[in-house]
Amino acid sequence: MNHKIRVMSVFGTRPEAIKMCPLIRELEKRKEIESIVCVTGQHRQMLDQVLDIFQVKPDYDLKLMKDRQTLTTITTEVLLHLGTLFQEVKPDIILVHGDTTTSFSAALAAFYQQIPVGHVEAGLRTYDKYSPFPEEMNRKMISQIAELYFAPTENNKKNLKKENIQEGIYVTGNTVIDAFPYTVKKDYIFKEERIKKIDFYKKRLILMTAHRRENLGKPLENICYAIKHLAEENRDIQVVYPVHLNPVVRSTVYEILGNVERVYLTEPMDVEDMHNLMSQSFLIMTDSGGLQEEGPHFGIPVVVLRTETERPEAVEAGTVVVAGTKEEEIFEIANTLLNNTQVYEKMAHAINPYGDGHASERIVEALIEWKKNKKNELEMRK
Repeated sequence: MNHKIRVMSVFGTRPEAIKMCPLIRELEKRKEIESIVCVTGQHRQMLDQVLDIFQVKPDYDLKLMKDRQTLTTITTEVLLHLGTLFQEVKPDIILVHGDTTTSFSAALAAFYQQIPVGHVEAGLRTYDKYSPFPEEMNRKMISQIAELYFAPTENNKKNLKKENIQEGIYVTGNTVIDAFPYTVKKDYIFKEERIKKIDFYKKRLILMTAHRRENLGKPLENICYAIKHLAEENRDIQVVYPVHLNPVVRSTVYEILGNVERVYLTEPMDVEDMHNLMSQSFLIMTDSGGLQEEGPHFGIPVVVLRTETERPEAVEAGTVVVAGTKEEEIFEIANTLLNNTQVYEKMAHAINPYGDGHASERIVEALIEWKKNKKNELEMRK
């Protein structure tokens, strides 16, 4: 008789894959667990790159990505396909990550079949349902469905308890820190041609990303003009900006920054290029969530190009600063970090609150404990 825990991990986007693949590799090591991987393909090419780097082969690939897909079409397609798949595979528990539409839809599909859900990276909140959109509501709704909560920090645990979630919470750290041993390499050779031309020794590097829905339009324009101003005022810096494929993002970015000296606009990077570039940066400027966790691991200050963050513990720790989306405020904060050694060093030496690189191990141990408790409960009822 097979007593292994049948754990199905479901994800569909590049950021999810980066954070789930180290966990999947850990699941595969344990004799107590049968690990099953299902990808929805909400992102396609970028997702496949991550799977290749971590050498994770999906057992099921729903291949749902379509041109002009919407939140509605992603949700309904995931629900329909996973409903059938769950009936076939009969997993003991479904693992979903974070706040994507794939994760919410997978959790809902599991709930409809009364399959327990484990939420990796649980408890992040801004308390504004439209910022980030739709992520804030996705993660809140997953919290109402889940049975196990793998919270990166104590602050995330407190958020869950405020919502009357009292059981099944484990503080684990963030699995993104677990990813670095797989991706960051000494003497790494970049794949992106424009990065190969960069002199990492003579000029300081700013790595930036900006593409969130709530920043489209005037906020993104402000961000770009702030970067342009920084490059003009600081001749010893260079900026690398992997530009999102969204045509609205690209038109704004290329119009404002396309001809700015020492600003390198590239295509989206795979996780190896991104992590290795990050490790050699002087400063990170981003509206991304993940980079707020990743940058501090390397002792790099992070300027958040948003009006709020669901990672307040990073602000409290001093590893990130929220700059907002106004041009002058972004410029002033970043320019201070570039030119005030004391301010820079204070941020660079702050302790990263997102863990020690062993989050995946803690999650696996929690799953094994959960299964043992379930078994004991069944035996007591007999």
